Amino acid sequence: MPVSAVELAPGLAIGGDSLPVLAGPCVIESEDLVLDMAHTLAAMAERLGFGLVFKASFDKANRSSIGSFRGPGLTEGLRILRLVRQETGLPVLTDVHEPAQCGPAAEVCDVLQIPAFLCRQTDLVVAAAATGRAVNIKKGQFMAPDDMRKIVDKARSTGNANVTVTERGASFGYHNLVVDMRSFALMQDEGIPVIYDVTHSLQLPGGGTESGGQRRFAEPLARAAVAAGADGVFLEVHPDPEHALSDSAVQLDPERAERLLRSLLGIRKALRAEAQP
Repeated sequence: MPVSAVELAPGLAIGGDSLPVLAGPCVIESEDLVLDMAHTLAAMAERLGFGLVFKASFDKANRSSIGSFRGPGLTEGLRILRLVRQETGLPVLTDVHEPAQCGPAAEVCDVLQIPAFLCRQTDLVVAAAATGRAVNIKKGQFMAPDDMRKIVDKARSTGNANVTVTERGASFGYHNLVVDMRSFALMQDEGIPVIYDVTHSLQLPGGGTESGGQRRFAEPLARAAVAAGADGVFLEVHPDPEHALSDSAVQLDPERAERLLRSLLGIRKALRAEAQP
């Protein structure tokens, strides 16, 4: 089955020749940090020539510890994301965790994201899709690639065809994730555009007061995923990753992110050229 063309935002499609990028800090730490990263990433997208959706979460509801930083919450988070759109013109993405959050989030955001651990929650998936906004569903670490078709069908049942799935690896024993590179083709066979999550596939979930990770594998895994046919890339970028309030072990700084994205765009261009008759 051919991969469905999905519009993440007006003029920004996924499932074609381009390699859209969903990028930004893991969580909204402050207005200044978010706006600074939005401008930095917008300039990067201009230099490299990729379509960008800015992402940041107003709440990280599945943190390892009760004491972990979660974010500013729905009202303040959406206020800051609205500023991003106003100042940069970028489309924006944020996570939603409950059906009641979908309406307010859709008033500000172009893409609503379903967190991995909530991907089977029918009411949440349907409520997000019913807003008419594009929906990005994180594939749960416990889900097989072919099982995602049923979840995508839940979203599409609302009449919303702008649905993507993001691959972030599968649980492999305790505190480890492994990305099966076959999953891109398997989900694309079901007509589903698939984005690769560079950041969270590097995690070592749980295992202490916060999740660890192996940032050093960002480049080989991302390059392998794009070579395997990923339709887009999800990447968390922070000005000072080591001191980030969430996912400090796996976010990339802007300079490293730009080098990586440059190489990924080159791989994508080579693949598409090879596919031309």
